[in-house]
Amino acid sequence: MPNISLRRVWSDATGTFGVLSDPGGPFAVTVELPWKMNEPRVSCIPTGTYLCQRVNSPKFGNTWEITAVAGRSHILFHKGNSINDLLGCVAVGESFNPVGGVRGITESAKGFAEFLLIQKEAVSFTLIIT
Repeated sequence: MPNISLRRVWSDATGTFGVLSDPGGPFAVTVELPWKMNEPRVSCIPTGTYLCQRVNSPKFGNTWEITAVAGRSHILFHKGNSINDLLGCVAVGESFNPVGGVRGITESAKGFAEFLLIQKEAVSFTLIIT
């Protein structure tokens, strides 16, 4: 399966925002926690290249886990609209928009479904975060 890239485009105390792309171009946006030195449950993960593997999460169902993150585990892609929905994972959506008065992403169910569809045949893929 083709690589997926996550290009982070904005980061401040309200979150880390990015764009997911495959070889066909951008297909979704993301929100992550702000950078806090890779601390578990309160920080986004470092930039780099990671192997993502399909998992069946008890909470989020069929999704992808970002593996081999130093000092971290259970980093998932899932639905969510702002950092209030995250404990170190990556939420996927369709557009950047305020949510409940804070920066966020909207149409998360649609964006996440598109992500799953793009990767429907894959059991793993390489994620490149810049």
